[in-house]
Amino acid sequence: MNLMSLTAVELGKKIKAKEVTVEEAVKAALAQIKEVEDSVNSYVTVDEEGALKRAAEVQKLIDSGELTGPLAGVPVAIKDNMCTEGLLTTCSSKILGNFKPTYTAEAVLNLEKAGAVVIGKTNMDEFAMGSTTETSAFGETKNPWDLSHVPGGSSGGSCAAVAAEECSFALGSDTGGSIRQPSSFCGVTGIKPTYGTVSRYGLIAYGSSLDQIGPVAKDVTDCATVLETIASHDAKDSTSIEREDYDFTAALVDNVKGMRIGIPRDYLGEGLDPEVKAAVLKAAEELKAKGAIVEEFDLSLVEYAIPAYYIIASAEASSNLARFDGVKYGYRTENFDGLHNMYKKTRSEGFGAEVKRRIMLGSFVLSSGYYDAYYIKALRTKALIKKAFDKAFEKYDVILGPAAPTTAPKLGDSLSDPIKMYLGDIYTISVNLAGLPGISLPCGVDSKGLPIGLQLIGDCFMEKKIIQAAYAYECTRAYERCEIAKKGDK
Repeated sequence: MNLMSLTAVELGKKIKAKEVTVEEAVKAALAQIKEVEDSVNSYVTVDEEGALKRAAEVQKLIDSGELTGPLAGVPVAIKDNMCTEGLLTTCSSKILGNFKPTYTAEAVLNLEKAGAVVIGKTNMDEFAMGSTTETSAFGETKNPWDLSHVPGGSSGGSCAAVAAEECSFALGSDTGGSIRQPSSFCGVTGIKPTYGTVSRYGLIAYGSSLDQIGPVAKDVTDCATVLETIASHDAKDSTSIEREDYDFTAALVDNVKGMRIGIPRDYLGEGLDPEVKAAVLKAAEELKAKGAIVEEFDLSLVEYAIPAYYIIASAEASSNLARFDGVKYGYRTENFDGLHNMYKKTRSEGFGAEVKRRIMLGSFVLSSGYYDAYYIKALRTKALIKKAFDKAFEKYDVILGPAAPTTAPKLGDSLSDPIKMYLGDIYTISVNLAGLPGISLPCGVDSKGLPIGLQLIGDCFMEKKIIQAAYAYECTRAYERCEIAKKGDK
């Protein structure tokens, strides 16, 4: 039995039933990392010693009855922009190449309290700026489905690690689709929750009004279980929201009868790959066959989402990244003449090209004379996009569409054309601007054998509706796979 082929919940049940020890589960993950990591490059740091030590501690707590949750003893990978006490946290950037935090992010602490075992930190686009995991200072991550293609980004390391079975599940962060788009490219499932549901304390900021931590896993059940574990109100995060209901696994019901699902016509137009469109519409038909009410509608303002997002995100990035100056922590240039020269050389040497591009763009739109023309206008557009979604959710329970306009591009194709890379976020960005929850899950493969992702979007705090719709669709897909397997056996 390959332990890493099990879902996180399945592995947790076997550990609880004493069919498998925590040490065996962790060793299975570490063995898979050793086997495939040279070709995939999902990790920046693998903490073998720390993971095995923690495995022994967790096993004792399980044996004594103190740990009884579904994730106790299950190996997890953490995106390298979440602080982990004493463990290298780099944001895949040279400027943080030696940074070991003195505290742990709240979401990671919640997992550790539940008994999950952190085995390492995953590769990402530098400071989460990118859509391919090619801007990392530690080398590009490759898509396990086809090593000549990107895994998506910026949580490409987390999604590739789950797809390559190098961990049972992972945490990612989503600023403009950075969980959902790589989940789509890597054929895994990922949830971006409502803004404020998961604490951002300990998440190294890119765009503070947009960033949100979420789970990446093999299926919807795992994602709902992990989200239930990491979601909490946190007084240390001023944007954290205290919710009445965190019981996300209660939505794992195979029933969409009467559920109203809207498909924006704007999502099906120019730029959408025909194979992706066909797979997404087929998924809609399958939900319709299960009793959902499915219809197309005009969402509007979609074309303004990308410019609004990149102005707001870059403006916030230019402010957030000002703290990396060579004085407080991280990299400092070796040769400099005076304080200002040290700032300049440290940041020039420490940041990569994409990060510099966004800092400059952000500084420009916040500068005197351009603040009103760009930044304020972008904030107004953001408010209009939220209104458009509010109007849509008066009529629909869930919005359905693609997670990305194409399947995973080849390595190098996107970096040569940054605008093309930015346009690849067209279906995910609006969700972050409006603070909504969204889930990406597999809905097929294209003619090249690459995964296609289906995106389901809900209204604020309506994670349960998208989880229910996703689970119902996944049950249909599981039945299809079962039938195909039976035919193959005959």
